Formats: sequence, structure tokens, C-alpha cells
Amino acid sequence: MSGLLLILWISSTRYEYRWADGVQIKKPIEVSAPKYVEYLMDWIESQLDDESIFPQKLGAPFPSNFKEVVKTIFKRLFRVYAHIYHSHFQKIVSLKEEAHLNTCFKHFILFTCEFGLIDKKELGPLQELIDSIIVPY
Repeated sequence: MSGLLLILWISSTRYEYRWADGVQIKKPIEVSAPKYVEYLMDWIESQLDDESIFPQKLGAPFPSNFKEVVKTIFKRLFRVYAHIYHSHFQKIVSLKEEAHLNTCFKHFILFTCEFGLIDKKELGPLQELIDSIIVPY
């Protein structure tokens, strides 16, 4: 398999992310990180285009599982951030682009925390960074 797998080692904890969309791929499979991102972006696009999930007509109701769908989208997007920080951050620093990544991640994490979109246990790979962003009052 070419490319890095979406596997993170942080301290002694291993985080391994496998892909399953529940439709075409029901059993989670091991894929390279680029393939995971490709699957993810295609899946998110299909979710956004599905009018039964994201209604386009004014006044059309959102489904009862809307928040769960959005939580799954954000959880999976978080995994990409975790992979970038773990496997590619030094390259980003060498390009002097870390401020952009950090700003995007900060907005992402503040939004997810505000609306409870990612369960705390899912944030483990970047918890130290998140703690530096979310400073208690």
C-alpha cells in the first residue's frame, strides 16, 4: 500500500483510523492517508448534496439524525487535522505556513466545542494543542 496510513502514535497511544462509509464500504478498511482524505471528501460532498440530510428548499425539515450526521463529518475532518499535525507539521513549519494551519484548526475546534460536535474521547490525539486553544475563564 502506498502512502502513509492514517495511523498516529502519540506517546504510547496508537490511533488508527480506517475508512468505512456504511454504504459502499461497510467494514472498515485500511487505506493510505491520501486515499482516506479522498474517500472523506467524496463522502462529505455526497452528504452535503443529499437533500434528505441538508434540505435545499426553504422550510423543508432537517432529519431527526441531522446532528449525528454533522458530528460524523466533523469527527472525520478532525482525523485529518490530527494526521497533518502528527505527520506533516515539520514540513508545514519549513514552508512557514504553520500560522495558517493553526488558525484554521483553532476556528475548527472552537466551532466544534461551541456546538458539541466531537466527543471528547475523539480529541485525544491533539488534546494538548486543544487545551492550549480552549483556555478556561
